Amino acid sequence: MNICIHASYILSFDAAHALFGPLARAETEVAAFAFLAGDGRLLGMRHLRGNCISAVDVPVRQIVADALAFDAAGVVMAHNHPSGDPSPSAADRTITRRLLAALDAVNIRLVDHLVLAEDRAVSFLALGWL
Repeated sequence: MNICIHASYILSFDAAHALFGPLARAETEVAAFAFLAGDGRLLGMRHLRGNCISAVDVPVRQIVADALAFDAAGVVMAHNHPSGDPSPSAADRTITRRLLAALDAVNIRLVDHLVLAEDRAVSFLALGWL
């Protein structure tokens, strides 16, 4: 796991897709989290690399702790599907619900969850799942 800090704003799907786009080319599943200020300013990020091609462990407690440490108002999650199909899986929906509930408990908004594959991305927000 690593944390990095950037100076940019994530105010739209296009901005989030541009930020997370490079994940789509990873050969194993990778999850990334952008921690945002109330105005959409990017406060920091965390990347998690899976040990296999089709899964990555998302430590919900750690993500919430990171969001609190950054004093974030929102979080955008993204991960890739090395299979090339960006369709969210049942496991993707489950972890999103768990993270949504945990962040909501501390008044932090889960802004979106993007699933990336090749040159395509699916947004949980656009699907009406957030």
